[in-house]
Amino acid sequence: MLIALVTVDAARELDEDLPPLVAAFTEHGFAVETPSWDDPAIDWSRYALALLRSTWDYTDRLSEFLAWCERVAHLTTLCNPPPLVHWNIDKRYALDLARAGVAIIPSAFFGPGERPDFPSSGEFVVKPSVGAGSRGARRFRANEHDAAVLHAVQLQAAGFTVLVQPYLKSVDARGESALVYFDGIFSHCIRKGPLLALDGSEVQGLFAREDISARDAAADEIALGGRAVAAVPGGAPLYARVDLIRDDAGEPRVLELELTEPSLFFNYAPGSADRYVAASQKRLGASR
Repeated sequence: MLIALVTVDAARELDEDLPPLVAAFTEHGFAVETPSWDDPAIDWSRYALALLRSTWDYTDRLSEFLAWCERVAHLTTLCNPPPLVHWNIDKRYALDLARAGVAIIPSAFFGPGERPDFPSSGEFVVKPSVGAGSRGARRFRANEHDAAVLHAVQLQAAGFTVLVQPYLKSVDARGESALVYFDGIFSHCIRKGPLLALDGSEVQGLFAREDISARDAAADEIALGGRAVAAVPGGAPLYARVDLIRDDAGEPRVLELELTEPSLFFNYAPGSADRYVAASQKRLGASR
């Protein structure tokens, strides 16, 4: 069977997940290709399964990418599927998680033309509700409301809904915990160092460079990650990454639930690529 690990040319050499995943699929007897999602010459019906891996330019080409997902899903099995991509691509999904009882970082959304409100104390983050790789995200001090308004208005003028969240200071020392799940089952965890510096410049390129290391997830993190994945519409996705930060009381909260094209950090967890392949094989069986 032929498997597509879908990327884009600009990301192909940056995606550290591709080599271990190609090796794992090959070792399990699959043929693998890494086509670009925007290559018009690709016949997607050739593939038994197309897995979204590093289509990291989609935020700049959103309508085109979503239309591509719909088209390809009629030609092969696309994972994660278009309804899930549509739901997850806008961070307003966090409100659905909160309604399902999942502890999230408090999140307020302001569409174009709406004046955003900011926390009355403490640092906070302003970012687009559709975004990836920390692009468009900026951190502000409590007394920098004017600068934050300017940034928000610029995002809104570009057509984005703005997301405002408090900046949780624990991330400076502890970083984020990113928990990876395959078919709803916890696989592994990594630590991501803090990304947003005060007075820092905005991210250039496809994503911000990250400080990554292996981490043993705590029991309360695994429990919260599991609740987040269980709240995904339509049942457990093939792959999910739940990014968590602890609040001022030390409780984990969901920062993001990544279901579209997340890095899954196979190189930091022996056996994780094999677990991904095994979960993919189940999807192949279900599609027959």
